[in-house]
Amino acid sequence: MSNKVAVIEDDRPTSDQLVGWIRAARPELQVDQWFTRDEAEAALATGGYDMVLLDIELGRERHAGVALINAINKLQQGTPVLVVSAMPAAIYRGIMKALDAWDYLQKTAFDEAEFIETFLDMLRAAKARRPAASSAPVEAELTLDPLWQRSAMWRGQRINLPLTAQRILATLHQRRGEVVSYGELFEVVKSGRNKDNVRKHVSTIRDAFRDVDPAFDGIENVPMRGFRWTGR
Repeated sequence: MSNKVAVIEDDRPTSDQLVGWIRAARPELQVDQWFTRDEAEAALATGGYDMVLLDIELGRERHAGVALINAINKLQQGTPVLVVSAMPAAIYRGIMKALDAWDYLQKTAFDEAEFIETFLDMLRAAKARRPAASSAPVEAELTLDPLWQRSAMWRGQRINLPLTAQRILATLHQRRGEVVSYGELFEVVKSGRNKDNVRKHVSTIRDAFRDVDPAFDGIENVPMRGFRWTGR
């Protein structure tokens, strides 16, 4: 691990408090503080963070944190994100998790002990996941025809799929590691452009893969958003 943590919070006293707690619990960590979306985006683009803490609102940007989570996801590094916000947890925890944030703490509703426990649990979970992420690239295991007109090959075995399912698979694979929204998948479905129909096609794809690889679990359902190819 690189032992780097980013704290993205526009309120300096809050930022300093969180940083102080982190350094008291894990003094070996390098903790970088960022106070605006622009400077945070520039720092995150370099990668290398083991964990990111961020607020949803930064300055006058009410949803700056959402943009930052999306930027982190595009790096495809599996960086855990802990959202610390004044927004009601009952409403925003589910929303943030749907965006792939790992956890959510509501300001004024937690103390140092709860924060540190959550923070350390996330660091440990991220470390435990890292060896699997560093294994050989999985995309080479799937071979697709450039024109999406022939059956896909998975680990040397042919996958029999209808043409629309092939197109959905190719779209997911092209965007591997990213969430492909239902709206984007509608573009490759010629008829029945609704969520239920897309889900049926994805189910068909999964079943076809499991015919040749019973352990296949390479398409992740992201609630309320769409699907993501993970290639497992």
